[in-house]
Amino acid sequence: MDRLSPARLDEILETAAGMRVLVVGDLMLDRYISGPVDRVSPEAPVPVVRVAATTAAVGGAGNVAANVVALGATCRVVACLGADMAGELLEADLSRLGVRTDGLVRTDERPTTEKTRVLALRQQIVRFDVEDDRDVSVGLARSLAEKVEQLASESDVLVMQDYNKGVLTPSVISSVVDAGARLGLPTVVDPKQRNFSAYGSVTVFKPNAKELSDALGDFIHADDAEWMEATRQRLGCQNLLLTLGEQGMALQTEQGTAVRIPTAARGVYDVSGAGDTVTGVAAVVLAAGGTPTEAAILANHAAAIEVGKAGVATVSPDELRAHVAHHGAR
Repeated sequence: MDRLSPARLDEILETAAGMRVLVVGDLMLDRYISGPVDRVSPEAPVPVVRVAATTAAVGGAGNVAANVVALGATCRVVACLGADMAGELLEADLSRLGVRTDGLVRTDERPTTEKTRVLALRQQIVRFDVEDDRDVSVGLARSLAEKVEQLASESDVLVMQDYNKGVLTPSVISSVVDAGARLGLPTVVDPKQRNFSAYGSVTVFKPNAKELSDALGDFIHADDAEWMEATRQRLGCQNLLLTLGEQGMALQTEQGTAVRIPTAARGVYDVSGAGDTVTGVAAVVLAAGGTPTEAAILANHAAAIEVGKAGVATVSPDELRAHVAHHGAR
């Protein structure tokens, strides 16, 4: 089945509103400094940005959480924050969005990850990163795993969102995978290369084409069902969901079914955050009892809506209903 009836779509979205999602991964604070440029500095050949606005938003795993709550589900995040102002701001922003923060671990071992972008007429001039992307310490990993143990039993789906910033160490990954297996919960991972092969038999493994190509050291053959099945078995996951940007998605299920989903986007303005949207929507659909195929179809529609908006954005149930009705439930 690679189509959704309006009744089935409504059933999934209505059930989704009662779901509980646990997101484990790398939190970031995204800062933006923007303004016009009308001169070059006399001190060096660089543009001078006259600051007109400064904004901040949750990023990384926090953006997955924002997409989850935008669908009406509840969400907790297990992650670490530094003992700094950026951490306080990030925690406050998550709370404002309606994300529960009792899974956060504050530490003075490392700073909160911050990415500050300087923009002139929407053109990014430079980015400043504050981060320690080494794996968290053994003690901090143990604290994060304990949070997973405490909160997994109050969840309907477990998500791992990896940005190679050190939270998803092998021991933290194992705590999530083991909890999912023990409790019978679906697990979704958006991987990065550092621990690409450490996720075991997760329900949905969701790399993009570059991530998968880099990890395998091989070209991608998304339209070759035999190659997709061999890759799924090699990774050990139940379902392989490969995102292909403007070419849509390819899903290979544990039943051996290959599903090719063309992109639903009609105009692309900004791809920032699209992967987070796919992860969050797919997880909520699985929690609501949707199949991997239904999760992929709705995530594809959600990504199409998100990339049609400027900047990192979320997608509402009404937007999904309207988009599916207009573009077809495929």
